[in-house]
Amino acid sequence: MQDTPLTNLAWLLIAIPLASAAVLLVGGRRTNAWGHWLGVVAAAAAALLGIGILIEMLGLPETERIHDIHLFSWIPAGDLSVDAGLLVDPLSMTFVLLITFVGALIHVYSVAYMEHDENRRRFFAYLNLFVAAMLVLVLADSYALLFVGWEGVGLASYLLIGFWNQRTEYAVAAKKAFVMNRVGDMGMLIAMMLMFASIGAVDFETVFAAAEGTNEGILTATGLMLVLAACGKSAQFPLQAWLGDAMAGPTPVSALIHAATMVTAGVYLIVRSAPVFEGAPTAQLVAAIIGAITLLFGAIVGCAKDDIKKTLAASTMSQIGYMVLAAGLGPIGYAFAIFHLVTHGFFKAGMFLGAGSVMHGMGDEVNMRRFGALRRSMQITWITFGAGWLAILGIPPFSGFWSKDKIIEAAFVGEGWQPWVFGPIALLGAGITAFYMSRLFFMTFHGKARWNDGDSANGDDSDLPVKHPHESPALMTVPMIILAVGSVALGGLLAIGDTFTHWLEPVTGHVEHHDPVIAIPVLIAATIAIVLAGAFIAWRQYAVSAVPVTPPEGSVLTRAARVDLYQDAVNEAVFATPGARVTEVLTEADTTVVDGAARGLGSGAVGLGTWWGRLQTGFVRSYASIMVVGVVLAVVVVLATRV
Repeated sequence: MQDTPLTNLAWLLIAIPLASAAVLLVGGRRTNAWGHWLGVVAAAAAALLGIGILIEMLGLPETERIHDIHLFSWIPAGDLSVDAGLLVDPLSMTFVLLITFVGALIHVYSVAYMEHDENRRRFFAYLNLFVAAMLVLVLADSYALLFVGWEGVGLASYLLIGFWNQRTEYAVAAKKAFVMNRVGDMGMLIAMMLMFASIGAVDFETVFAAAEGTNEGILTATGLMLVLAACGKSAQFPLQAWLGDAMAGPTPVSALIHAATMVTAGVYLIVRSAPVFEGAPTAQLVAAIIGAITLLFGAIVGCAKDDIKKTLAASTMSQIGYMVLAAGLGPIGYAFAIFHLVTHGFFKAGMFLGAGSVMHGMGDEVNMRRFGALRRSMQITWITFGAGWLAILGIPPFSGFWSKDKIIEAAFVGEGWQPWVFGPIALLGAGITAFYMSRLFFMTFHGKARWNDGDSANGDDSDLPVKHPHESPALMTVPMIILAVGSVALGGLLAIGDTFTHWLEPVTGHVEHHDPVIAIPVLIAATIAIVLAGAFIAWRQYAVSAVPVTPPEGSVLTRAARVDLYQDAVNEAVFATPGARVTEVLTEADTTVVDGAARGLGSGAVGLGTWWGRLQTGFVRSYASIMVVGVVLAVVVVLATRV
């Protein structure tokens, strides 16, 4: 790649938010007055630098858009030598722009949302740390440095999810996310060990170059471990249980985790590791199966949730499932996975910020059965949230239509059983998504108000809680408007002439056109029809009909979905309880056997010392008697051994 001044400064993308976080944490209360604005400026500066690098990159031929920047020698240890370096290419820059641009908008929103929190400065320090760690993850040129960002994201998410840890359930939620992510991290570590044992390196360039000639069994094992890592970070089956509880964090955190940072890491890891998965079709198929299971799992759970944030969390799980399914389909799905990740980043961030705006206007209420008719009181929130709702439904020409429909088309491509299993699942997921997201939208903004505005004339509402819904301040609504514009237009702009697909080709490679097993116009019509059907059912049930404030008992499936299809119960029965029992047994063994032996030896030594001490009387005749006894014993022993 030719000399590119801004690209050579890519390290500043990480250094700026990291330095800001350090200033805010070390500066302490002295930065309270201006610390939040420092956090905003740091995120905005990283976004501007990212845009500058993008413009510089667009001026180069496609073959010169991959730039490996050496920083310093990092791990020179025997046969393992790892340099710290950054890989600036179309894939990493796509994530950089998403993380910094959406992240900067979330920072601005947070200035007003966290205005009355006495720890606002510390909150912005953690936000900056989160952004810096995610940028390390996507810019790293080796799995080792990627793992540093991977762990940094885990630490920052723990701090942010448990930000209000004075409430026990919030602290428990943070711990749950941290522990479940560590399970995935074991996959990442084992994958790196396998790479080093078989290839002798963990940097992308060497690993990818050697992958073609590596044993398929090794690649399959490595790919499966990478899928396990992706499951933990992207909340995929069976490691998805932490995502719903992560809603304990402040709403801007939810927007950042669900749209621009943490949950996207698993998708990035699979697409970045494409050369490994190309040689491991079994691991690739496992990724696709996990994605398909998760997209249905999240969609079913979303249908029964009454908490607005937990409904959005379920939708994130489902949409990331679409992306993992696409990535598991191989080269035909890589670009579509990232395409949907980008559009989802905009409309999901917009909807989470919209949910925060609703909570702001409703006194932190999250139960949608206590909402209704908020359209009149919160016009901007209603419009911007509506843009995100139409985008995630995939209604043309909103952004989700261009990206999610491409995944559905790709799922119908292939031979044998796969297109007839993955395709219908992707199609069914679109219909369920339309139902539960429309349920959320209508329960919140339409129908009859299920709150009391305090007007004594409304006597029939006197038993409902008094609320005074109002629109949020400009610092919150402006980021929502910008994200809504992206929800409307970004997908179409990137789809024109397959612009986004061509942009990623230097990394994902060129893919020839494939025809799905069902004609594309039929698939598009079927998708729109099933989406409209799902939205219509939700409209009849939650906009036209009265919504009970107290949830009805519901069917067996509804009751199961309300408790996340018993995922916590399964984890408790399969992992937590047996693990606790094993721990108790080991603790008991340690106490009785190891500690018992140590205590016995100690007691014996003390007893021997005490007895020996009693012999030290200070009388010569006593010592002489002992010597005589000793001599006699020695003579007896010698004679006995000669007999």
